[in-house]
Amino acid sequence: MQASTAPTSTSIEQQLQQAMQQHGAGHLDAALAMYQGVLAARPEHPDALHLSGVLHAQRGRHDDALALISRAIEVSPREAMFHNNLGNVQVERGDFDAAEASYVRALELDAARLDALNNLGVLMSRRGRADDAEKLLLKVIELAPDFADAHQNLASHHMRQGHYTEAVQQCFDGLIVAPRDGALRRLLGMAYSTMGMNDKAVEVYRNWLAAEPGNTIARYHLSACTGDAVPERAPDAYVAQVFDSFARSFDAKLGSLSYQAPALGTQAVARHLGPPAAALDVLDAGCGTGLCGPGLAPYARRLVGVDLSIGMLAKARLRACYDELVQGELVAFLQARPQAFDVIVSTDTLNYFGLLDACAAAAAAALRRGGLFVFTLEAHADDDGAAVGHRLHGHGRYSHRRAYVVAVLEDAGFDVTEMQQVVLRMEAGEPVNGWLVSATVGRKT
Repeated sequence: MQASTAPTSTSIEQQLQQAMQQHGAGHLDAALAMYQGVLAARPEHPDALHLSGVLHAQRGRHDDALALISRAIEVSPREAMFHNNLGNVQVERGDFDAAEASYVRALELDAARLDALNNLGVLMSRRGRADDAEKLLLKVIELAPDFADAHQNLASHHMRQGHYTEAVQQCFDGLIVAPRDGALRRLLGMAYSTMGMNDKAVEVYRNWLAAEPGNTIARYHLSACTGDAVPERAPDAYVAQVFDSFARSFDAKLGSLSYQAPALGTQAVARHLGPPAAALDVLDAGCGTGLCGPGLAPYARRLVGVDLSIGMLAKARLRACYDELVQGELVAFLQARPQAFDVIVSTDTLNYFGLLDACAAAAAAALRRGGLFVFTLEAHADDDGAAVGHRLHGHGRYSHRRAYVVAVLEDAGFDVTEMQQVVLRMEAGEPVNGWLVSATVGRKT
């Protein structure tokens, strides 16, 4: 008599445990294959559905993640963790109403679930519901004073509200329980810098470097505060690390800041090019999460995006409007594609460059004759007494003088057709002034 080869409950659970171990170790291909093996044997296994959904979310496949976690909830509707992670996927998809409902349901099932409380508090902050956000995040801290992420999130919330003293206190409280937390250190230094307490900010960054001598973020912000060894541009490692760290919350955060740069850039393209005809090769330079993509796509027979941040590119891919997305440094990318584009648009990217010469020359070389270059910068006045054309600020971004920008573009072979002062966004209730620049390639150098 032949023995049965059907998987037993024990073997299925063993395979699930092995999949979870592979998942936790970052071996996503192996973990996914094992989850799929569990589901082949038991299609309604709620944990395998849920965890494979979480894995797909990690890979930026949010439609698949939504379907899998939703199915897990259908099978096991009273599992609070499933609702919390469904909310996380819905945030990634920009469906904040649904995410709020998912977090609320998780808390109805388990009122003390810290991750759901924390996530809902962050969502409330991003949606401009400041009082609700503060109450929720304080509740997390009350239940778990050593939850460093909650201190960080509340500090960030206070920074957005312009409550810098409260932000400093939350950073202190968080650093007591997590003294090596880089996000809290960066927030503390930026809060001090914004308050005009530059000596305190310098102390934060020097202490951070004493503990971590090779830390790129600490060294960069220390240079911004002291004016010593200021780099010509933000280091690639700094940009990639910072933007990867908040890729998930980027669109929501900028929405709460009345972020205007993508709209300004695409409106400038429309003014200069007229009605779209899907006939141009267009580059979104520093595309981030792809906020410019939908506005540029109607002009493009081919739309390319380039960015240093893998996390940002994963979000841009979800917009399904780019023909190519490339992870890479902008100047090197432009230099490698001579006369490849008719239009280059770069919003909120060149403010991480101090010197603009190399970028302007590379953009001119990458454009065809008559090609259009549209970009934004943060501004400071020509008559502010500055001897140089750019300045690095404590928040990690550069500002530029009008005269310097015009001179660099003309040296690179551009004709400046438009340069107007605009408000790029609001920070702590104050406008961030910038330049919206349009230039065309007149001559080849």
